[in-house]
Amino acid sequence: MPSVNLKIQTDGEVRREAERILSELGLTMTYAVNIFLRAVVRENGMPFGLNSDVPNAETAAAIEEGRRLADNPRVKGYSGIGELRKALEHDGLRQIKPADSVKI
Repeated sequence: MPSVNLKIQTDGEVRREAERILSELGLTMTYAVNIFLRAVVRENGMPFGLNSDVPNAETAAAIEEGRRLADNPRVKGYSGIGELRKALEHDGLRQIKPADSVKI
């Protein structure tokens, strides 16, 4: 497949710093851009997440609820899953079985 030229514009300082880093990695700017473009094609989109630091409404509500619970002295807290498990078993709320364990 024949090569084509691609003209892009970027900040000069960004270019210099990127070229310095790429050089340390043994890569040229052209090679790095080609790696990126091939990753876009392979992923059928950006090869990395584009995320906002602002949580959506559901997450924001959950964070706020967690803060209210954490600040409420009447709410019992637990220092770990073992302590929570013992409290659940002691209170008879439910019997925890190994199958209920969460694998991470």
